[in-house]
This record gives sequence, C-alpha cells and structure tokens, in this order.
Amino acid sequence: GGLIAGLLGVGGGIVLVPALDLALGAAGVDHAVSLHVAVATSMATIVPTAISSSRAHASRNAVDFAVVKRWAIPIVVGATAGSLAAAHVHGKVLAAVFGTVALLSALKMLLPLDRVVLRPSLPGGVTGALIPAFIGAISAMMGIGGGTLSVPTMKLCGEPVHKAVGTAALLGLWIALPATIGYLVARPAEAVTLPPLTIGYVSLVGFALVAPISWLVAPMGARLAHSLDRRKLSAAFGAFLLLVATRMLYRVLT
Repeated sequence: GGLIAGLLGVGGGIVLVPALDLALGAAGVDHAVSLHVAVATSMATIVPTAISSSRAHASRNAVDFAVVKRWAIPIVVGATAGSLAAAHVHGKVLAAVFGTVALLSALKMLLPLDRVVLRPSLPGGVTGALIPAFIGAISAMMGIGGGTLSVPTMKLCGEPVHKAVGTAALLGLWIALPATIGYLVARPAEAVTLPPLTIGYVSLVGFALVAPISWLVAPMGARLAHSLDRRKLSAAFGAFLLLVATRMLYRVLT
C-alpha cells in the first residue's frame, strides 16, 4: 500500500481496502460491516502515509502548492460528507462505489491515454470547486487517498504527471484527516459485532499493523516514481485493479 501510494499517487487504500476486507472476513467479522471497517481503517492509515509520501515528492519539487491551496477546502468538505454518508449505507453500496471506480481506473491505466489533454489548466469557479469536492467524497467512501481520481483529473487538465502524482499525495492528507474523524465518531448499529479495539469503524489493531510499514515504504515508491517506466507500471497496476474491481462488484451480487 505504501509503495503504491508513493509510486503512482493513487493512494495505498486501493490495495489495502480489499486486503483488509478479506482479512476481516477470514477473522469472522460480520460481512455487513467488514467493508466499513476496512474502508475506515484504510483511511486512517493514509494520514501518516500521505505525510511521508508528500514530503518525499516535495523534496523533488513535485508538488503544485497552488492546486493544493485551491482544492483544500472543497476536498475537505467532500471527504467529510463522504465519510458520514458511508457510515450509514449498506456494505453493498460501498462495494459498488469501490468496484466501479476501480474498474474505471483500471481501464484508464490500461489504455494509452497518457497524452490526452482536455484543457490547458484546471477549471476555476463553481466547477473548480465541485471537482475536488466530488473527489473527496468518493475517496472517503472508498477508503483511498484520492489519487485514483485526482491524478487523472490533473493530467487531463495539463498538469505534468510527476507534479500530479506529488500533488495528489499531499491532497490525500486533506482527504484522510476529516474522513478519519468522521469514521471515528460514527456509531455502528448496536446489533453488529465489531473487531476488538475498534473506535467507530476504525480498527486500532489494523491501523497499528499497517500504518508504520506503509509510512516507511511510501518514500521508496516516490523515489521509484522518478526512475521507472510509468507506462509499464500503469498497465501492470491496471490489470491488478481489474481483479479488485471484479471481486468488489461480485461482492455486490452475493
């Protein structure tokens, strides 16, 4: 998760959520809430990962702070709303959101669309605020740092790929902080049995196991991002996302 966060700017949650969901299910956690716990715990781990990854990218002058300044408030509003909504919807809704976005991201990574640019710069005004708000809301519901959506958006609007990845890493922090707070204060149904040491939907055990390793590995991904063939990496990760999307969408039907 940390390696992917630093390498592609897509957020380690895209790997961690399905892995945690499987692990929680194997541990006997109720299927109705296992994905909620996976999403919330993944979001909590993104806080230290985003700090580590964005610092590594900033040291290489690969963060567009002007974009961060413009997007910060709407992305926080969206992330807060997304986490509050996710805490009250059925697990199949979360699986559908995750599977759909993962599928679209996989297709984007597999197809040769890296040079497609729709406009020379990011839009301003109401549209410019709605885009990061939407990214924040969907990312909070998926338990990801937002790069899965923000990197393609910035690239389509003329942002250089390395700056898009680095900027997405820092924006992940603005998504993860309010979303994690939302999941911590969530009140699950009393009839549902959660894993031990869980606050709201955030598993402290899961956070303790994942966060330190993800935090340590994220800078390695950031360094690799500036030296490896990104087209081949994107294609490989796109194939992986197809498998993740297929499993999540199958979860909706079962």
